[in-house]
This record gives sequence, structure tokens and C-alpha cells, in this order.
Amino acid sequence: MRSQVFIYFAVALITVSLCACGSAPANSNKVVANAANAAKSNTNNPLETIKATPEETVNNAPTLGPVFKAYCSAIMKKDEAAIRKIYSQDTIKFFETQMKSEKVPSLMKYLENDKIEKICEARNEQITGDKGIAEIRADWCPNGLKVEFVKENGEWKLTNKSQALDLKKP
Repeated sequence: MRSQVFIYFAVALITVSLCACGSAPANSNKVVANAANAAKSNTNNPLETIKATPEETVNNAPTLGPVFKAYCSAIMKKDEAAIRKIYSQDTIKFFETQMKSEKVPSLMKYLENDKIEKICEARNEQITGDKGIAEIRADWCPNGLKVEFVKENGEWKLTNKSQALDLKKP
């Protein structure tokens, strides 16, 4: 299940990149599949000239970056108690519901695809009240993914919400 979430993140990022270059195609999944097939066959890829320009770094996420760094550290140490302190209450509830339905015995087992070995960065945070967005980069999302953070009981917490996924919802 966790790997499916990251696949959806990747597809969402590609979709967002394509939308930024022009009008959205009627069936973005088909466009992504066609682009992947064209790239594999090295023949006239119509998207070959479309390259997403990396967003300029505005800040190094001074508020939300340490939360993501703590997440990376907890994942590397396989510290479930620390992970539970880093994620928001809503996210933990969501994970527990998924774990129960998939019969996964622990949160660390559920998050086993969130491997961190080389990359752990956050940048370009934008904070509005008790919500914040930062672009994170890790081994499982090396091109970056904007995720939402929330403030609970005076502390910033990581969520499983992303603007890229919200754009994909019907």
C-alpha cells in the first residue's frame, strides 16, 4: 500500500508538471503512460522537449525542515515511537486504519518503503497560521514533493497530505 501512495505521488507530480506547461489533457493518466512508452522506445517522444524547471529555492525551511529531518532520523533508526510523535494525529489515524485493513502489524512495517539513505531535505516552506507547506526530498521522492504540515499543541507535525494529490482528486 505504501508503495502505491508513492506511485500516486509520482504520477501526480508528472501531471502537475504537464499542467504547468499548457492546458490539462482530458486523460492525464493516458498521457503519462504514452510518455513512458515513448521514452522506453526512444521514438519521437512528444514530451521530450518539455522539461520541468526546478523551482528556485526561496528558503531552507527553517521551521518545517527540522520536523522532516527528525522524520528521516526516525525512519533510519526504525524508531516507531519517534515516528508517532512526528506525524499529525489525523495521519496516524489514517495509517492505523490502513494497517488494520491490510493486516500490517506495525507502523514501521507499514512505512518500510520510506527508506532514507542519502537524501533528506526540505525547502521553500510557506506557513499560514497553523498550516504549512514545504517541498521535501528523500530517496523515495528525489525530485521533491510538496507536503502539508500542521501545528498541533504548539508543535509542527508532518502529514500525509500533498497539494499534488489534491489536484488529482475528481
